[in-house]
Parts: sequence; C-alpha cells; structure tokens
Amino acid sequence: MRAAGEDASRRLYVYNGGFLTQRRIRRILSLAGWSVRIGKPGAKDWVGVWGKSPTAHRGEAVANKSDARILRVEDAFLRSVLPGRSGSAPIGLLLDKTGVHFASATPSDLETLLAEHPLDDTALLERARSAMAWMRASQLSKYNAFDLDHPLPEAPYVLVIDQTEGDASITESGADVSRFKEMLYWARENHPGARIVIKSHPETVLGHRKGHFGPDDLAQNMVLCTDPVSPWQLFEGALAVYTVSSGLGFEAILAGHKPHVFGQPFYAGWGLTEDAFPVSRRTRNLTRAQLFAAAMILYPTWYDPCRDQLCDLEEAMAALEADARAWREDHQGYVASGMRLWKRRHLQQFFGRGKRLIFNDNPAENTDRAVMVWANKAQSLPPDRPVIRMEDGFIRSRGLGADLIPPVSLVTDDLGIYYDPTRESRLERLIAAAAQLPEHALSRAERVVSALNAGKLSKYNLVGQQLPDLPRGRRILVPGQVEDDASILKGCGEVRTNAALLAATRHSNPDAIILYKPHPDVEAGLRDGAIDHAAMEIANMVLSHADPIQLIDMVDEVWTMTSLLGFEALLRDTRVTCLGTPFYAGWGLTHDLGKVPARRQARPSVTALAHAALITYPRYFDPVSGLPCSVEVAIERLEKDELPRPGPFNRTVAKLQGVLASYAWIWR
Repeated sequence: MRAAGEDASRRLYVYNGGFLTQRRIRRILSLAGWSVRIGKPGAKDWVGVWGKSPTAHRGEAVANKSDARILRVEDAFLRSVLPGRSGSAPIGLLLDKTGVHFASATPSDLETLLAEHPLDDTALLERARSAMAWMRASQLSKYNAFDLDHPLPEAPYVLVIDQTEGDASITESGADVSRFKEMLYWARENHPGARIVIKSHPETVLGHRKGHFGPDDLAQNMVLCTDPVSPWQLFEGALAVYTVSSGLGFEAILAGHKPHVFGQPFYAGWGLTEDAFPVSRRTRNLTRAQLFAAAMILYPTWYDPCRDQLCDLEEAMAALEADARAWREDHQGYVASGMRLWKRRHLQQFFGRGKRLIFNDNPAENTDRAVMVWANKAQSLPPDRPVIRMEDGFIRSRGLGADLIPPVSLVTDDLGIYYDPTRESRLERLIAAAAQLPEHALSRAERVVSALNAGKLSKYNLVGQQLPDLPRGRRILVPGQVEDDASILKGCGEVRTNAALLAATRHSNPDAIILYKPHPDVEAGLRDGAIDHAAMEIANMVLSHADPIQLIDMVDEVWTMTSLLGFEALLRDTRVTCLGTPFYAGWGLTHDLGKVPARRQARPSVTALAHAALITYPRYFDPVSGLPCSVEVAIERLEKDELPRPGPFNRTVAKLQGVLASYAWIWR
C-alpha cells in the first residue's frame, strides 16, 4: 500500500538480492530519492536492474509486463580500493534512465550528455581539468589497491589491457573473446619488436574471475603484469595503449594517450581514440576535459561515506584518496612497539583496517613487518629494521593528549620526524616539493586554511577564557612550550627554556608589549615548563588558559622556539620569529634566529606549506564513521564538536601516568 503523499514516480522495484543486501547501494539510492522495494510495480513505477548483469532479465521481464520504466544501476568510474567481490562498497553509482553506459546498441544518458550537452561552461571545464590532475597526482583509479613503490615493467612497452571473461561490458560493446586475440595481434603488428605488457584485471589477480590472457598466451617479448601497480604509472611507460572496452581505456585518455579500441565503450567515437569498430552515430569531437566533465561530474551520483550524504566529485575523490592511502600504506601490516594500553584501540582503528596491528614490545619477533613506534622511542630499535615514526598531527583534537583524548590526525614518517631538524624528514621533502604544486592542489589548500581560520581551530581546540583588555602598542605573543618536549631537545640551541625565550624576546624588543601564553599541558600540571616569578615579570601580561587563535588575531608578531603556534600564526598572515628550528622555519616564511639546515632551499608559499603539513603529511580518522577521512571532514568534526567524549576517568589516569610510569605494564 502506498503511503500518504508518496511519490510513485520514485518507487524502485528490484529483483536482484544485491539491492537489498548491500547497504551502501541502498543508501545511495535512498539519498538520491529512490524508495527500494520488492513486489509488483505499476505503470508509473520504476524497476531497478544492475546494468546488464545475469539477473537483469528478471527486472526487464517484470518491466515489460507492467509497463514500468527501467533504471539501470552501475558502479561509478571511481569505485573503491578493492573490487566489490572483495567486499569494498562503492563511493558512487551511475543511475541511467535510458540505457547503460557500456552498451553501444542504444544511447545511454551518458552518451546523450556527450552528444548533446554544450560542455562549454568555463567553470565546469576548469573543474574537470583540476579533477583530472588530482586523479593523476593521487593515483586514483576505479580500483585502488596499488603499491606505488612496486617495480614497474621495463619501459618502453605497448600496454594491452585484459578484462574478465564474460563481462557484460565486453559483449554489450559489440565484442567477444576473439576481439582480445585480434587486439593482441594488432598491438604486435603495429609495433614490431616492441615489448608487450598485458595488464591483468584486478579481479583476475585476486582469483574472482578468469581473464582472457594467461602465461600460456605469452610469446617472445611479452610479459603478463599481475603486480599491484598503478595504471597511471603504467601509462607513463607505454608507447601505446590497446583495449577492448576496459575502463582503463578511459583513464588512458586522461593520461594523454589515444588508445586503440576494439570494442565500443562509452569513451570511443569522440575523436579521442583509435577505433577499430566505430559507432556511426557518434560524430562529435570532444576534448579530454569535456569527456571527463560529462562522465565524472554530470553523470554519476557520488557519495561521501564519512558524512553519509550525496556529494560532488571532489568530495568523493577526497574520501577515496584517504581510503586508498590507508590501504596502500597499511596493507602489509605493522608491529607496534611501546604503545600504551589506552592508545591501542584507537591505533588499531587508525592503522589496522587492512591487516591488524601486532602490539609487541619485542619487534624482533615479527621480522616480516615494519615497526611502528612513537618517534621519541625510535632510537631504541635495531637499525636494520624499517621504522615508521609516529606523532600527533597538527590538527589533533578537542582536548589534550595528556588527558588521554585520542587524535583525529596522526603523522607517520619513514625518514625521520618533523620536529627533528638534525635529519631529513618526510615532511621536509613534501614541503620542498610543494614549491611546485599545481593550481588544483594550492586551491584545495587555500580552502582548508580558510576553513581553519573561519572555525578558529588550532591543534587542541580548548575553550579559552575571555581575554582581558590588552595594552596598546606593538604586541608580541610568546607561546610557552613543554621544556622536555622532543622539538625543544632536537630543535633548539642556547634558547631552550620558556624563561630564556622571554628574555631573548624582551632583549630584542625592549618597547614591545609581550604577551606570554603558557602551554596547555603545563597549565594542566601534566608536563614541565612552568616559569618563575622573575620570568613572568618580563612579560607585560601572562594569559593563562587563553584561546591561542584569538590571541594571534590580536598581535603583530609571534616569537617562539619551535611551537606549532608559529605555524598557526603563519596561516593567519602573522609575522613569526623562530629561535629554534621548527618544521616551518628555513623556507623563507619566517624570521629565523635559530640554526636552519642548509638543505631547506625551496621557497614555498604559506599555502604550499599548508598543503604539505595539513593534507599530504598527516593521516586523518573520522571517529563518527570509523573510516579514514579527508582533512576537510576532520575540520568539520572539530568545528561542530562531533567527537566522542572521553570517559570520566581520563583526567585521573592522566595524572597517574607519571606515578605509574615505572611499571612496565602501563607502557605496553
């Protein structure tokens, strides 16, 4: 029975169990306005079928008898990390009311877009170009379980793309098994003497479905690529690309190739492919940006799994990028050493989704895994083991780590660690490379910085006390630090205490208004760094429990040893003087009085620095959805305070840490 006021035109009757059992698919359809149900449709209803799958005939038969319309559903062209048969859910669907994109016998909604839409809007095409560049930079594909460090076939070569046997995208594009043999023949004929690399389909490699080529099909100078390598990296070494109807043919176009096509996929016939079997009705010539705009921006329905809402392409890409990065970095697993009990559950969520962490304080027992350790304990590990150093990220939480509040961001570093200038860190390399960032990356960083500033967010986001009236004059903010912090021990020279910092600031600025803000951990009595009365007298005001971002907005300069508050000041266009060597010093953005490594020669903008420090270097975890997330989602969670509250015992346990530190079990 129809509910009162229900729109019958959006009722979707299904006869494939996947529509009912796969929660993500049902959720996307629901958010798109479709009410999925079973039963008998009326003439005004819709029947949902999965593309041209083996079960599609059921829905087609019901639709023919009832005069209901058919909605054909398929995965979007960016799908997930692993294939669906491995359990990964899609981040987008293609909902087509006239056909299915890979079936060339009749036009689909996508073909109509490509043939008839003007595709001349400047903003749309600029979005397309930026998204294409983002896909390439992040190595995003339909499936994304790649090892970006895996050795590639020796270049140059001709790339031949295999597909799974019996797939509807082959038969519905006018091809069959013989086309694959024909494709391989012409690849060899057109490129005599060239090496042939046949790329197997991910589902074939994982054992889900057979492909058309195996080891027995290889002739001289041919190799079968079953390794988990990125298609984008394969395209870079390819002289030419051959495909029947694979989605990788579309990605090859985006990578700059003009693939040889032996079927009739959606991307053929628009002047961007060499077509062995042209589609006569496709006569329009398109640019890559136009093809991408229609296929990736206008046609799909995208979904953000963290926010649980429909979204645009860019938000879906950010979500997939975070998920893919987590898999690529973590799929071989880690042995985590020296991890406190209260951190283990969170670390397992953060790094153990692909392969669970092994917590073991004797990592020599697990020699097949890299060792993950807090950066300040890395020196105790054997020098011959791969070590991943870990620290809190620069957008951490609402509350202190010393209060046992878990972070939404962590950084991992395979070279060093960001606060130690005595050796190169991964962040240093990222900052140096950021000086050459493309426009799309800088635009994203600008939006991230704007969101941070609009939300007045900092590392810990503690609620500060109302500021008193501040004296007039040139105001300098001096942030106190934890004096036994590793960034002080590794990154400071003569000035390495809060008292010395205040004295040096006053000596260089005798007439300035100096505002001293103690560190939150010191104020809470959890760490060392309190100053005596004489040092307090150096400052014009000591602002306990003050909001650091509000203070930055009210001062002219920040003088610091290595405090992250200096970085936060740079993001807010405030002058910063460094007496130590934090990660943001030495790039031409700060006034440096500390010793700066000679290797810091690049001159990135503040926006480029922000991209390295806030987007590329950290990993983010969404405590609401339990998924890896983008920096944008993390910022939203902090701004809206959508974070789980710590248990009431946290502060008590935090204060007992020092007392119990001598007991080995608390550190394991």
